[in-house]
Amino acid sequence: MLYCSPMPLSDARALSDRLLAWYDRDRRLLPWRAAPGEPADAYRVWLSEVMLQQTTVAAVIPYFNAFLARWPTVAALAAAPVEEVMQAWAGLGYYARARNLHQCAKTVTEWRGGHFPEDEESLRRLPGIGDYTAAAIAAIAFGHRAVVVDGNVERVMARLFAVTDPLPGVKPRLKALAAELTPTERAGDYAQAVMDLGATLCSPRSPACGLCPWREACRGLAQGIEASLPARAPKPERPTRRGIAFWIVARDGSVLLRRRPPQGLLGGMMEVPSTEWRPEVWDLDEAQSFAPLPAARLAEPWRPLPGLVRHTFTHFHLELTVVAARATGQPPVRGLWCPLDRLAEQALPTLMRKVVRLALSKAY
Repeated sequence: MLYCSPMPLSDARALSDRLLAWYDRDRRLLPWRAAPGEPADAYRVWLSEVMLQQTTVAAVIPYFNAFLARWPTVAALAAAPVEEVMQAWAGLGYYARARNLHQCAKTVTEWRGGHFPEDEESLRRLPGIGDYTAAAIAAIAFGHRAVVVDGNVERVMARLFAVTDPLPGVKPRLKALAAELTPTERAGDYAQAVMDLGATLCSPRSPACGLCPWREACRGLAQGIEASLPARAPKPERPTRRGIAFWIVARDGSVLLRRRPPQGLLGGMMEVPSTEWRPEVWDLDEAQSFAPLPAARLAEPWRPLPGLVRHTFTHFHLELTVVAARATGQPPVRGLWCPLDRLAEQALPTLMRKVVRLALSKAY
Protein backbone atom coordinates (compact mmCIF):
# COMPACT_ATOMS: atom_id res chain seq x y z
CA MET A 1 0.00 0.00 0.00
CA LEU A 2 1.61 3.24 -1.15
CA TYR A 3 0.04 6.48 0.03
CA CYS A 4 1.76 9.83 -0.27
CA SER A 5 2.13 12.55 2.30
CA PRO A 6 0.11 15.72 1.68
CA MET A 7 1.60 18.05 -0.90
CA PRO A 8 2.86 21.41 0.39
CA LEU A 9 0.40 24.20 -0.40
CA SER A 10 2.99 26.12 -2.43
CA ASP A 11 3.63 23.05 -4.60
CA ALA A 12 -0.11 22.52 -5.11
CA ARG A 13 -0.54 26.11 -6.23
CA ALA A 14 2.39 25.83 -8.61
CA LEU A 15 0.94 22.69 -10.18
CA SER A 16 -2.54 24.14 -10.59
CA ASP A 17 -1.08 27.33 -12.11
CA ARG A 18 1.00 25.25 -14.52
CA LEU A 19 -2.01 23.16 -15.52
CA LEU A 20 -4.21 26.20 -16.08
CA ALA A 21 -1.53 27.80 -18.27
CA TRP A 22 -1.47 24.60 -20.36
CA TYR A 23 -5.28 24.59 -20.51
CA ASP A 24 -5.38 28.17 -21.74
CA ARG A 25 -3.20 27.12 -24.68
CA ASP A 26 -4.44 23.62 -25.45
CA ARG A 27 -7.99 23.26 -24.15
CA ARG A 28 -10.37 21.08 -26.15
CA LEU A 29 -13.03 22.92 -28.09
CA LEU A 30 -16.29 21.28 -27.06
CA PRO A 31 -19.81 22.50 -27.87
CA TRP A 32 -20.91 22.70 -24.24
CA ARG A 33 -17.94 24.76 -23.08
CA ALA A 34 -18.09 28.52 -22.69
CA ALA A 35 -15.51 30.52 -24.59
CA PRO A 36 -12.67 31.99 -22.50
CA GLY A 37 -13.97 34.90 -20.46
CA GLU A 38 -17.64 34.02 -21.00
CA PRO A 39 -19.93 32.64 -18.26
CA ALA A 40 -20.91 28.99 -18.52
CA ASP A 41 -24.50 27.97 -19.24
CA ALA A 42 -25.68 25.67 -16.44
CA TYR A 43 -28.16 23.92 -18.76
CA ARG A 44 -25.42 23.03 -21.25
CA VAL A 45 -23.07 21.92 -18.48
CA TRP A 46 -25.72 19.71 -16.88
CA LEU A 47 -26.88 18.21 -20.19
CA SER A 48 -23.33 17.38 -21.27
CA GLU A 49 -22.31 15.93 -17.91
CA VAL A 50 -25.31 13.59 -17.83
CA MET A 51 -24.61 12.46 -21.38
CA LEU A 52 -20.92 11.95 -20.66
CA GLN A 53 -21.56 9.51 -17.81
CA GLN A 54 -19.89 6.29 -19.02
CA THR A 55 -19.93 7.58 -22.62
CA THR A 56 -17.14 9.02 -24.78
CA VAL A 57 -16.95 12.64 -25.91
CA ALA A 58 -17.04 11.58 -29.56
CA ALA A 59 -20.29 9.66 -29.03
CA VAL A 60 -21.90 12.47 -27.03
CA ILE A 61 -21.25 15.45 -29.33
CA PRO A 62 -23.89 14.67 -32.01
CA TYR A 63 -26.50 13.82 -29.35
CA PHE A 64 -25.72 17.00 -27.41
CA ASN A 65 -26.04 19.15 -30.52
CA ALA A 66 -29.32 17.46 -31.49
CA PHE A 67 -30.80 17.89 -27.99
CA LEU A 68 -29.75 21.53 -27.82
CA ALA A 69 -31.23 22.28 -31.25
CA ARG A 70 -34.51 20.59 -30.33
CA TRP A 71 -34.74 21.73 -26.70
CA PRO A 72 -32.60 24.89 -26.26
CA THR A 73 -33.60 25.45 -22.62
CA VAL A 74 -34.33 23.31 -19.59
CA ALA A 75 -37.96 24.48 -19.73
CA ALA A 76 -38.27 23.29 -23.34
CA LEU A 77 -36.87 19.88 -22.38
CA ALA A 78 -39.24 19.66 -19.41
CA ALA A 79 -42.23 20.37 -21.66
CA ALA A 80 -41.33 17.58 -24.10
CA PRO A 81 -43.12 14.22 -23.85
CA VAL A 82 -40.85 11.69 -22.20
CA GLU A 83 -41.33 9.36 -25.19
CA GLU A 84 -39.73 11.96 -27.46
CA VAL A 85 -36.79 12.37 -25.10
CA MET A 86 -36.27 8.60 -25.00
CA GLN A 87 -36.44 8.42 -28.79
CA ALA A 88 -33.84 11.19 -29.13
CA TRP A 89 -31.61 9.37 -26.63
CA ALA A 90 -31.86 6.01 -28.45
CA GLY A 91 -28.41 4.61 -29.19
CA LEU A 92 -26.60 6.53 -26.43
CA GLY A 93 -27.09 3.75 -23.87
CA TYR A 94 -27.67 3.66 -20.10
CA TYR A 95 -31.28 4.70 -20.64
CA ALA A 96 -32.06 5.46 -17.01
CA ARG A 97 -30.07 8.64 -17.68
CA ALA A 98 -32.69 9.80 -20.20
CA ARG A 99 -35.58 9.21 -17.80
CA ASN A 100 -33.74 11.03 -15.02
CA LEU A 101 -32.75 13.81 -17.42
CA HIS A 102 -36.38 14.50 -18.24
CA GLN A 103 -37.47 14.27 -14.60
CA CYS A 104 -34.65 16.58 -13.54
CA ALA A 105 -35.64 19.13 -16.19
CA LYS A 106 -39.21 19.07 -14.90
CA THR A 107 -38.04 19.47 -11.31
CA VAL A 108 -35.78 22.42 -12.13
CA THR A 109 -38.51 24.06 -14.20
CA GLU A 110 -41.45 23.49 -11.86
CA TRP A 111 -39.79 23.99 -8.49
CA ARG A 112 -36.88 26.31 -9.26
CA GLY A 113 -38.21 28.45 -12.10
CA GLY A 114 -35.74 26.98 -14.58
CA HIS A 115 -32.66 27.80 -12.49
CA PHE A 116 -30.25 25.10 -11.32
CA PRO A 117 -29.06 25.32 -7.71
CA GLU A 118 -25.42 26.27 -7.30
CA ASP A 119 -24.24 24.18 -4.35
CA GLU A 120 -23.36 20.49 -4.48
CA GLU A 121 -25.76 19.41 -1.75
CA SER A 122 -28.79 20.90 -3.51
CA LEU A 123 -27.67 19.58 -6.88
CA ARG A 124 -27.40 16.04 -5.48
CA ARG A 125 -31.10 16.17 -4.59
CA LEU A 126 -32.05 16.41 -8.26
CA PRO A 127 -32.90 13.24 -10.24
CA GLY A 128 -29.91 11.59 -11.88
CA ILE A 129 -27.26 13.82 -10.25
CA GLY A 130 -24.68 12.09 -8.09
CA ASP A 131 -21.50 13.28 -6.42
CA TYR A 132 -19.43 13.65 -9.58
CA THR A 133 -22.08 15.44 -11.64
CA ALA A 134 -22.96 17.76 -8.74
CA ALA A 135 -19.31 18.73 -8.32
CA ALA A 136 -18.86 19.26 -12.07
CA ILE A 137 -21.90 21.55 -12.32
CA ALA A 138 -20.97 23.49 -9.18
CA ALA A 139 -17.43 24.08 -10.44
CA ILE A 140 -17.93 24.55 -14.18
CA ALA A 141 -21.29 26.32 -14.24
CA PHE A 142 -20.96 28.38 -11.06
CA GLY A 143 -17.25 28.61 -10.30
CA HIS A 144 -17.46 27.03 -6.84
CA ARG A 145 -14.50 25.10 -5.53
CA ALA A 146 -15.55 21.49 -5.93
CA VAL A 147 -13.45 18.35 -6.33
CA VAL A 148 -14.37 16.88 -9.72
CA VAL A 149 -13.10 13.32 -10.16
CA ASP A 150 -13.89 11.11 -13.13
CA GLY A 151 -11.92 8.22 -14.60
CA ASN A 152 -9.49 10.59 -16.31
CA VAL A 153 -8.76 12.43 -13.07
CA GLU A 154 -8.27 9.17 -11.17
CA ARG A 155 -5.69 8.08 -13.72
CA VAL A 156 -3.84 11.41 -13.50
CA MET A 157 -3.78 11.34 -9.68
CA ALA A 158 -2.62 7.72 -9.54
CA ARG A 159 0.30 8.52 -11.82
CA LEU A 160 1.17 11.91 -10.37
CA PHE A 161 1.38 10.51 -6.83
CA ALA A 162 2.48 6.95 -7.81
CA VAL A 163 -0.47 5.33 -6.03
CA THR A 164 -0.16 1.61 -6.69
CA ASP A 165 -3.20 0.31 -4.80
CA PRO A 166 -5.89 -0.88 -7.24
CA LEU A 167 -9.20 0.58 -8.24
CA PRO A 168 -11.96 0.64 -7.19
CA GLY A 169 -10.90 0.44 -3.54
CA VAL A 170 -8.45 3.33 -3.81
CA LYS A 171 -11.02 5.81 -5.18
CA PRO A 172 -11.41 7.75 -1.88
CA ARG A 173 -7.65 8.23 -1.64
CA LEU A 174 -7.42 9.49 -5.23
CA LYS A 175 -10.21 11.95 -4.54
CA ALA A 176 -8.41 13.20 -1.44
CA LEU A 177 -5.27 13.76 -3.51
CA ALA A 178 -7.29 15.59 -6.16
CA ALA A 179 -8.71 17.81 -3.43
CA GLU A 180 -5.19 18.85 -2.41
CA LEU A 181 -4.61 20.30 -5.87
CA THR A 182 -8.02 21.88 -6.52
CA PRO A 183 -7.71 25.68 -6.35
CA THR A 184 -10.32 28.17 -5.24
CA GLU A 185 -9.78 30.51 -8.17
CA ARG A 186 -10.83 29.34 -11.65
CA ALA A 187 -12.28 26.16 -10.17
CA GLY A 188 -14.32 25.40 -13.28
CA ASP A 189 -11.39 25.84 -15.63
CA TYR A 190 -9.22 23.70 -13.38
CA ALA A 191 -11.81 20.90 -13.33
CA GLN A 192 -11.97 20.88 -17.12
CA ALA A 193 -8.20 21.19 -17.39
CA VAL A 194 -7.41 18.11 -15.32
CA MET A 195 -10.05 16.11 -17.22
CA ASP A 196 -8.54 17.31 -20.50
CA LEU A 197 -5.10 16.29 -19.29
CA GLY A 198 -6.29 12.75 -18.68
CA ALA A 199 -8.23 12.57 -21.94
CA THR A 200 -5.49 13.90 -24.22
CA LEU A 201 -2.00 13.45 -22.73
CA CYS A 202 -2.25 11.18 -19.68
CA SER A 203 -4.13 8.57 -21.70
CA PRO A 204 -4.64 4.95 -20.62
CA ARG A 205 -2.04 3.66 -23.06
CA SER A 206 1.15 5.35 -24.23
CA PRO A 207 0.80 8.60 -22.22
CA ALA A 208 2.48 11.60 -23.84
CA CYS A 209 4.59 12.43 -20.81
CA GLY A 210 6.97 14.68 -22.77
CA LEU A 211 4.13 17.16 -23.37
CA CYS A 212 2.61 17.02 -19.89
CA PRO A 213 2.73 20.22 -17.79
CA TRP A 214 3.11 18.06 -14.67
CA ARG A 215 5.91 15.79 -15.94
CA GLU A 216 8.58 17.20 -13.60
CA ALA A 217 6.42 16.51 -10.54
CA CYS A 218 5.04 13.13 -11.65
CA ARG A 219 6.21 10.42 -9.24
CA GLY A 220 4.89 7.65 -11.48
CA LEU A 221 7.03 8.89 -14.36
CA ALA A 222 10.07 9.23 -12.08
CA GLN A 223 9.66 5.59 -11.01
CA GLY A 224 9.00 4.38 -14.55
CA ILE A 225 5.60 2.91 -13.63
CA GLU A 226 3.30 5.54 -15.15
CA ALA A 227 1.93 3.31 -17.91
CA SER A 228 0.86 0.63 -15.41
CA LEU A 229 -1.24 3.04 -13.33
CA PRO A 230 -3.88 3.08 -12.12
CA ALA A 231 -3.82 -0.53 -11.02
CA ARG A 232 -7.13 -2.35 -11.17
CA ALA A 233 -8.50 -5.26 -9.22
CA PRO A 234 -9.47 -8.21 -11.44
CA LYS A 235 -13.02 -7.90 -12.74
CA PRO A 236 -15.41 -10.78 -12.18
CA GLU A 237 -16.32 -12.64 -15.34
CA ARG A 238 -19.60 -11.49 -16.86
CA PRO A 239 -22.24 -14.23 -17.07
CA THR A 240 -24.18 -14.87 -20.28
CA ARG A 241 -27.96 -14.66 -20.50
CA ARG A 242 -30.10 -15.85 -23.39
CA GLY A 243 -33.49 -15.11 -24.89
CA ILE A 244 -35.67 -15.30 -27.99
CA ALA A 245 -36.96 -12.21 -29.84
CA PHE A 246 -40.22 -12.41 -31.85
CA TRP A 247 -40.19 -10.64 -35.24
CA ILE A 248 -43.84 -10.42 -36.34
CA VAL A 249 -44.74 -8.87 -39.69
CA ALA A 250 -48.33 -7.86 -40.54
CA ARG A 251 -49.94 -8.08 -43.99
CA ASP A 252 -49.08 -4.45 -44.74
CA GLY A 253 -45.43 -5.05 -43.82
CA SER A 254 -45.48 -3.32 -40.43
CA VAL A 255 -43.67 -4.88 -37.48
CA LEU A 256 -44.93 -5.39 -33.94
CA LEU A 257 -43.04 -3.46 -31.24
CA ARG A 258 -43.81 -2.82 -27.59
CA ARG A 259 -42.57 -0.51 -24.86
CA ARG A 260 -40.54 -1.92 -22.00
CA PRO A 261 -41.62 -1.19 -18.41
CA PRO A 262 -40.54 2.29 -17.25
CA GLN A 263 -38.20 0.93 -14.56
CA GLY A 264 -35.32 -1.50 -14.98
CA LEU A 265 -32.94 -2.28 -17.80
CA LEU A 266 -33.76 -0.35 -21.00
CA GLY A 267 -36.76 1.04 -19.13
CA GLY A 268 -39.23 2.98 -21.24
CA MET A 269 -37.55 2.08 -24.54
CA MET A 270 -39.22 0.33 -27.47
CA GLU A 271 -38.32 -3.27 -28.20
CA VAL A 272 -38.92 -6.23 -30.44
CA PRO A 273 -40.89 -8.46 -28.02
CA SER A 274 -38.81 -11.16 -26.39
CA THR A 275 -38.74 -13.77 -23.68
CA GLU A 276 -37.16 -13.18 -20.32
CA TRP A 277 -33.37 -13.26 -20.36
CA ARG A 278 -31.91 -16.18 -18.41
CA PRO A 279 -28.74 -18.30 -18.29
CA GLU A 280 -30.34 -21.36 -19.91
CA VAL A 281 -30.94 -21.74 -23.64
CA TRP A 282 -34.63 -21.42 -24.54
CA ASP A 283 -36.58 -24.15 -26.30
CA LEU A 284 -38.91 -22.58 -28.89
CA ASP A 285 -41.96 -24.47 -27.64
CA GLU A 286 -41.27 -23.25 -24.11
CA ALA A 287 -40.67 -19.70 -25.31
CA GLN A 288 -44.00 -19.37 -27.10
CA SER A 289 -45.75 -18.52 -23.85
CA PHE A 290 -43.91 -15.17 -24.09
CA ALA A 291 -44.93 -14.54 -27.71
CA PRO A 292 -47.04 -11.37 -28.12
CA LEU A 293 -49.42 -13.18 -30.51
CA PRO A 294 -50.80 -16.71 -30.12
CA ALA A 295 -50.23 -19.28 -32.85
CA ALA A 296 -53.88 -18.93 -33.96
CA ARG A 297 -53.18 -15.38 -35.10
CA LEU A 298 -50.11 -16.31 -37.12
CA ALA A 299 -50.16 -17.28 -40.77
CA GLU A 300 -47.27 -19.69 -40.30
CA PRO A 301 -45.21 -21.38 -37.57
CA TRP A 302 -42.34 -19.53 -35.94
CA ARG A 303 -39.19 -19.75 -38.05
CA PRO A 304 -35.76 -19.33 -36.39
CA LEU A 305 -33.56 -16.94 -38.36
CA PRO A 306 -29.90 -17.71 -39.03
CA GLY A 307 -27.44 -15.93 -36.78
CA LEU A 308 -27.38 -14.68 -33.22
CA VAL A 309 -27.68 -11.19 -31.76
CA ARG A 310 -24.95 -10.55 -29.19
CA HIS A 311 -24.83 -7.56 -26.87
CA THR A 312 -22.89 -6.74 -23.71
CA PHE A 313 -24.36 -4.84 -20.78
CA THR A 314 -22.41 -3.66 -17.75
CA HIS A 315 -22.94 -6.86 -15.76
CA PHE A 316 -23.69 -9.56 -18.34
CA HIS A 317 -23.49 -10.69 -21.95
CA LEU A 318 -26.73 -11.33 -23.83
CA GLU A 319 -27.44 -13.68 -26.73
CA LEU A 320 -30.76 -13.42 -28.55
CA THR A 321 -32.14 -15.85 -31.11
CA VAL A 322 -34.64 -14.21 -33.47
CA VAL A 323 -37.72 -16.08 -34.69
CA ALA A 324 -40.03 -14.70 -37.37
CA ALA A 325 -43.63 -15.18 -38.46
CA ARG A 326 -46.36 -13.36 -40.37
CA ALA A 327 -49.55 -12.25 -38.64
CA THR A 328 -52.95 -13.01 -40.15
CA GLY A 329 -53.87 -9.35 -39.65
CA GLN A 330 -53.41 -6.57 -37.13
CA PRO A 331 -55.62 -7.74 -34.26
CA PRO A 332 -55.77 -5.68 -31.06
CA VAL A 333 -52.59 -6.25 -29.11
CA ARG A 334 -50.58 -4.42 -26.47
CA GLY A 335 -47.92 -2.85 -28.64
CA LEU A 336 -47.36 -0.82 -31.77
CA TRP A 337 -47.51 -1.88 -35.40
CA CYS A 338 -44.69 0.13 -36.93
CA PRO A 339 -44.12 0.49 -40.71
CA LEU A 340 -40.61 -0.55 -41.69
CA ASP A 341 -39.79 2.90 -43.06
CA ARG A 342 -40.58 4.46 -39.67
CA LEU A 343 -38.52 2.18 -37.46
CA ALA A 344 -35.83 4.85 -37.22
CA GLU A 345 -38.34 7.13 -35.47
CA GLN A 346 -38.79 4.70 -32.59
CA ALA A 347 -36.83 4.76 -29.33
CA LEU A 348 -35.01 1.53 -30.11
CA PRO A 349 -31.89 0.91 -28.01
CA THR A 350 -28.74 -0.44 -29.64
CA LEU A 351 -29.61 -4.03 -28.74
CA MET A 352 -32.94 -3.82 -30.54
CA ARG A 353 -31.37 -2.13 -33.54
CA LYS A 354 -29.18 -5.21 -33.81
CA VAL A 355 -32.29 -7.39 -33.72
CA VAL A 356 -33.90 -5.29 -36.46
CA ARG A 357 -30.80 -5.51 -38.66
CA LEU A 358 -30.64 -9.28 -38.36
CA ALA A 359 -34.36 -9.67 -39.01
CA LEU A 360 -34.39 -7.39 -42.04
CA SER A 361 -31.47 -9.27 -43.56
CA LYS A 362 -32.73 -12.79 -42.85
CA ALA A 363 -36.53 -12.81 -42.47
CA TYR A 364 -38.04 -12.58 -45.95
